[in-house]
Amino acid sequence: MPREPQILACSGLLYPPADYPAAWNGAQAWQAMQLSGARSPKFCLIATATGDAKEYIDAVLPIARKRGAGEASHLTLFPQPNVPDVRAHLLAQDVIFVSGGSVVNLLAVWRAHRLDEIMRECWEAGVVLAGQSAGSVCWHLGGVTDSFSNALDPITNGLGFLPFSNGVHDDLGDQPRRTRYRSLVADGSLPAGYATEDGVALHYVGIEFREAIGCCDGRRAWHVAPDGAGGYAEETITPRQWTPPL
Repeated sequence: MPREPQILACSGLLYPPADYPAAWNGAQAWQAMQLSGARSPKFCLIATATGDAKEYIDAVLPIARKRGAGEASHLTLFPQPNVPDVRAHLLAQDVIFVSGGSVVNLLAVWRAHRLDEIMRECWEAGVVLAGQSAGSVCWHLGGVTDSFSNALDPITNGLGFLPFSNGVHDDLGDQPRRTRYRSLVADGSLPAGYATEDGVALHYVGIEFREAIGCCDGRRAWHVAPDGAGGYAEETITPRQWTPPL
C-alpha cells in the first residue's frame, strides 16, 4: 500500500534542559522512525550540511540503532558519493534524516548531485524526510540562515516541497533568529510559515501542516504571517509531547 508523503522538520536541541533524560537522546530521529510505520526501519543519515563530518556521523548512527533502526547507513558526497547508486539507496530507506549545519552549502551540493530531484522522488514514494535546523529549513521555500555570516540572512531558494517559510531555534530570550525571522516575514522577504523552538518538530503530511511534536516540556511552535500593515501576526502552536520510552 502506498505511503503518504511525510516530512518531520525539527529544530533539534542546541541546549537541552538540565533535567532532559539522557535516555531521550535521538528523540527526533525516533519520532521520524515511528512515523515511517516500519517495525525495523531503514534509516539513512545525510550530513552534507556539516561537510560530511565524520565525528557527527559516528555520533548519530549508534543513536539511531539504539532508537530502533534496523539498518542505519549514511550518504556522504565528499569527495564523491560513498554508495554506487545514490537514487536506489535512498529510495530503499524508510527514513532519511538530514543534519544541521550550512543550508546554503547543502542546497548547492545537493543540486550539483541532483539530490533535489531524488529527494522529491523519495518523498513522493513515502520515505519519511526529516532533519534538524538546516535539515528542517531545506524542505521549505526558505528561512533564516547563518551560512554566510552571523547577520542571519534570508534564504529563498529552498527545495520548496512545502509552500511555507521555516524558522528554527525560535526560542525566546537572546536567540536572534526569532526576531530576524519575523522581520523577514513582515517585510515580505519570506512568505508565511512555521517556526519551532528547540526540541519541537513540524509534522507535514503531503504539503499540509498536521501538528507540532515536542520532546521537552514548555517549548512551542508558531505560525507566523504578514499582518497586512507592515508587521506580522503569530499564532502559538502547543506541541504534542512524544518521547521514546525510558
